[in-house]
This record gives sequence, structure tokens and C-alpha cells, in this order.
Amino acid sequence: MKKIVLYILCPLLFIACEDVIEVDTPAEAPRLIIDALIRVDTSEAFTTLEVKVSQTSSFFEPIPLTNLEQVTITNLDAPTTMGSNIQILIEEDPGSGVYQKVVGTDFLLDGELLLQVNHLDQRYLARTRFVPSTPITDLVQGDGTLFDGDETEIEITFMDLPDRTDYYVFDLDFDEFLVTEDTFYEGQEFKFSYFYDSDLQPGQEVNISLLGASEGFYNYMDQLIEQSGDNFGPFGTPTATVRGNIINVTDIDNDDVLDNVDDPNNFALGYFAVVQEFTDNIVVEER
Repeated sequence: MKKIVLYILCPLLFIACEDVIEVDTPAEAPRLIIDALIRVDTSEAFTTLEVKVSQTSSFFEPIPLTNLEQVTITNLDAPTTMGSNIQILIEEDPGSGVYQKVVGTDFLLDGELLLQVNHLDQRYLARTRFVPSTPITDLVQGDGTLFDGDETEIEITFMDLPDRTDYYVFDLDFDEFLVTEDTFYEGQEFKFSYFYDSDLQPGQEVNISLLGASEGFYNYMDQLIEQSGDNFGPFGTPTATVRGNIINVTDIDNDDVLDNVDDPNNFALGYFAVVQEFTDNIVVEER
């Protein structure tokens, strides 16, 4: 989705602007970007594990994909017979940077999950657990607007589960995301409006997903949204580096302590999360 930006140009800015200005662009060592958000439909018997890996480059340049030595997801609490608790993801299309493995959905629902990525003799780890969500109960188009009258209002309703603290991430299509926590509506029905800009056309379908989130994943997404705006995608290179939960543990001897306190800046961009997803869609109508 395109965002509407108003530019006010002063005529004086165009007077005597013939000097060439050289700008030093920021540069840092390449950093891995690991998209390890596993969305789970618990009504399905099987789930495709998918981890996308790329690498940052210098400023204003493309982000090339990178091959890895190995990508695994391990259920640390599952039986270890014949290595059945370890899933090795395979790059089906060489050079794509997309690693996949189809597993039984039950593998993801109970136990602590460990992501390991090996790259250029460096080892990256992250831990998580499955986080449940709740269905979208209603999705309708409203007739409200915000600023210029061309926005499209979509009203989203869901029922929060009682007796627990819940965090949610909304994937609102078009690389637009929103986070919320149930502090003020625990165990109640919650309804809110989201406004899309005028790029939405009648007949266009909008797909909206409600994802469960841990507190850490909620905070991570909240920072990305705040620092990068709406159109960032959760695992692109943000305007400011936001630390996720994937760290470099190459020089850590104890795998039970996943905290590289002596080298806090040695981490991959991105986040490892395994979450329940409920999806609904709506077709935009003429207003």
C-alpha cells in the first residue's frame, strides 16, 4: 500500500542549487536477516516450517540472498528416538534462501523449540514456544474516514480469551501490521477500525490474519512498526536496527544460557516465533 505524503516545496530552494553535495552513507559489516515466523493452523495435520534467510549489504544496495550450512528446528522436550525431535530444513530451490520442511503440526504445539542457523562457521540460536491466538469473529467494511475522505475503513472484531495475558499481532495485508495487548479488554469482545488509504479498489480482496504473540515478539513488532512505519514487512532491514531473539552463540560454551552478554551487538536481524494464526478476508465494496 502506498502512503500519502504531502510535500510543500519552497521556491527559494530552487535558486542557485548547482553545487554537488557528497553524502557519506552509513556502512557496517553484513548482517544476517532471518525470517523465522512460523504460522500454524492447528486445524491442519501438517505444517510447513519455512525460514527465509538473506544478508544486509551496504546502504542503497540490494540485499542478496545467502546460502547456509544448516538450518534446524528442534523440539527440546520431544522424544529423541532416532533424532525425531530434530527437523532439518532444506533449500528446495538452490539460491533462493528459503528453507523448508513439512512436519506434523503436533511437533510445534508442545515443548520448547530451538532454531539453529549455521553460516560461515558462525552459529545462531533462538528459543521460543508455541503461542495460541483467537479467531476473528467479524470483519466488515465501515463508512468512516480519517483525513482526506478517501480511506477505506475495515472493522475487525475478536473475542479475547479470559484468565491469561494475551498479546496479538495483526497482519493487515500489504506489509501493514498492528500490535495490541489485552490489558483493557481481557476476556471481552474487542472491536476496532483500521483505515486503508485510497489505493484499495472496489472488488479488491483484503486478507487479515490474527497471530498470537509472546511478550517478546509483541515488543519486537511494536518497535519495528514505530521505527519503520507501516510498510516494512517484519523481517526487512528497518531504518534502525531492532534486536530480535536470534543471537550469535559461536563463542558461548553453555547452550542453556542463550545470552551473549559479552558481545551484545552480534545478532541476526529478525525473530523466531511459532504462533497460531487465524485468517479472514473481505472484498472491498463501492462506497
